[in-house]
Amino acid sequence: MSGAKLPKRPPRLGPINDSPPPPVTPPDNLDNKTTIHINDKDIDIDPEINIETLQELGRGAYGIVERVRHKPTGFEMAVKRISQNIVQEQRRLLMDMNVLVNSAGCPNIVEFYGAIFSEGDLWLFMEIMDSSLDKFYRKAYTRVDIPTNENAIPESILGKIGSCIVKALQYLHGIKIIHRDVKPSNILISRNGSVKLCDFGISGHLVNSIAQTFEAGCKPYMAPERINPDPQRRGYDIRSDVWSLGISMLELAIGKYPFPESKNLFEQLKRICQDDPPRLPPNRFSKDFESFIEQCLQRDYEMRPNYNKLILHPFITENETKDISEFVSKILDST
Repeated sequence: MSGAKLPKRPPRLGPINDSPPPPVTPPDNLDNKTTIHINDKDIDIDPEINIETLQELGRGAYGIVERVRHKPTGFEMAVKRISQNIVQEQRRLLMDMNVLVNSAGCPNIVEFYGAIFSEGDLWLFMEIMDSSLDKFYRKAYTRVDIPTNENAIPESILGKIGSCIVKALQYLHGIKIIHRDVKPSNILISRNGSVKLCDFGISGHLVNSIAQTFEAGCKPYMAPERINPDPQRRGYDIRSDVWSLGISMLELAIGKYPFPESKNLFEQLKRICQDDPPRLPPNRFSKDFESFIEQCLQRDYEMRPNYNKLILHPFITENETKDISEFVSKILDST
């Protein structure tokens, strides 16, 4: 019952080289059952015998994410399933699995438990979180107890969230990975205050710190240099994810996507490339947060900071130890 399992030792951050992370187990070598190691216990996973589906968490064109329970122990997990016959989605699932296996040492990336092949589908088992940030911030903005002079999500909470995302992206950079799809729906949060990055299906390997696939990702969160690339430049670097981070943090802060509504996708992308970058509304947030957003949302990518600089920004350093569990629980438990 081999399956795909976590490495015994988490990978260490070290000098970046040009070799990609080691390949994952091909689907043909996956079993229809596996054993995962959780909290010093071995749990046998067999979908035909001891796994029950509790609810659907999300659905795409070719795959589904569900909340499942291991019946003998009551342990709950998220499982991502796609058909083996859909080649593109299979490639994405294997990329997702590859990044998760190689990110076992990062507390800000969702934990991977194992993978199996069952009934023609590939199954990827991961830890379950309580909400994605897109659902979380919308719920925060429906509260009726927000004083008129306060934000739905306090700035210190936003700072903690930002700190966790920057650390996750910095870790990925250390293993030569660029996420390419940073947005609120790909960031998860739990009642214990954990914030974790997920969904690495369209992540890419960096060669000499450069990525070259321009189409991958959600276009409304893409950096201008990916939407309208410079023909003199052969790719883009991790600072494109810094732009996506800035858009996501601004969206969490104001409760909506920060660019004006557009008639169609073309007009929306034109705004991203030509309009002034969006900013926080005046007199609502600190100068540190305003500075953080302004630095992330520089149209010229060379003006944006890398993760080593972002991690030292006062907006991050002043909030990274904040315990946000009480606030998160309050929002998630509100009606």
